[in-house]
Amino acid sequence: MAFEGLSEKLQNVFKKLKGKGILTETDINEAMREVKLALLEADVNFKVVKEFVEKVKEKSLGQDVLSSLTPGQQVIKIVNEELITLMGGTNSKLTFSPRGFTVILMVGLQGTGKTTTCGKLAVYLKKNGKKPMMAACDVYRPAAIDQLEIIGSKIGVPVFTLRESNQPEFIAEQAVKEAELKGYDVLIIDTSGRLHIDDELMDELVRIKTRTKPHEILLVVDAMTGQDAVNAAEGFNAKLGIDGIIMTKLDGDSRGGAALSVKAVTGKPIKFVGVGEKSDALEQFHPERMASRILGMGDMMSLIEKAQDHFDEKNAAELERKMKKNEFTLQDFLDQIGQIKKMGGLTKMMDMLPGMNNKALQEANVDEKEFIHMEAIIQSMSKQERKDPSLLNGSRRKRIAAGAGVPVSKVNGLIKKYEDAKKMMKQFVNGPKHKRNSMFRGFQ
Repeated sequence: MAFEGLSEKLQNVFKKLKGKGILTETDINEAMREVKLALLEADVNFKVVKEFVEKVKEKSLGQDVLSSLTPGQQVIKIVNEELITLMGGTNSKLTFSPRGFTVILMVGLQGTGKTTTCGKLAVYLKKNGKKPMMAACDVYRPAAIDQLEIIGSKIGVPVFTLRESNQPEFIAEQAVKEAELKGYDVLIIDTSGRLHIDDELMDELVRIKTRTKPHEILLVVDAMTGQDAVNAAEGFNAKLGIDGIIMTKLDGDSRGGAALSVKAVTGKPIKFVGVGEKSDALEQFHPERMASRILGMGDMMSLIEKAQDHFDEKNAAELERKMKKNEFTLQDFLDQIGQIKKMGGLTKMMDMLPGMNNKALQEANVDEKEFIHMEAIIQSMSKQERKDPSLLNGSRRKRIAAGAGVPVSKVNGLIKKYEDAKKMMKQFVNGPKHKRNSMFRGFQ
């Protein structure tokens, strides 16, 4: 979970503040000292921490805050606003060429996931109505061209290659011509990386930039490298000039220092974040949503968007019909488990709910392995058993348990979960009509 440690520490600080009816300067100084330590432990740049804490402290000591009926909440509001500003203020979108053909140059050091991210960006663009092509211009790393071609094949995006050439700038230039000629509206150029920034790499990228005149130069950095990612961003921006940053592996970085530092240090916004290994695990970066999650306020907008991405109106109508007629089967139960997995799993969904920090998730006893067991159990049943669970007597349950590789108690537990879900759904459809409609309306 991103920002796991920082989120927990900040929430503990603000819990103390909210518990006090009146705040003194001493209270705020103590709180800011703890905030400073929490940010430093999260690997946020020292200068960024210093400036952030000074701004929050100055605003928190204002008379309007100290004399407020809810001073603790006022301080949290200030921290939230400053976090949003620190990460860029608003969502920074891609710049597309007004004449219809856009070139995106992807740059970065080795090991940041640049080639994989090219594919994820192509998937994102396709989903948003674009027709992308990718160009393989990494002529040094073994199998880099093959890797991009495999990715392109999996996601249905063509890849331009010129294996007989070892001049990346020439390949990129020819790719631009080919993409325009064949009617693609976005060209994503994958480039070589190095273990560290050197003149040879930068000269090569400058040549590609000169030949292709990209509308966007996006730097791919690994969130888990912390301040090394920030230093890389600073170096690339100074020598090449970048337009934005794609931060990979943010879901695996419990500290989050790079995400909180990079905009303040480089002046360049994070445009996308990688949140998984799947081809669609690339999301736009929203500073206000990230600040909300850090402070334990959840991220309902992202949760709703995820639901909309996987929402099928026809299936939802059929599910509602089954619920009304009490025809909700174990097959339907299995389908709903699949929907949750498509949305990133229960843990990721709960992570977006207000108040669900790491401790809360642990207390909720969320175990993603249970989904695997539940799927195996239902898949070990016959079609008739899935349709009519009343058939599941003792001998059948033993057979199903053996087929799924679980004890009979797991089968019994699943049947109980199914029955509980069915009762809950029955209450839901029999409840006030306006409540039912409001729930479904949010996903349409």
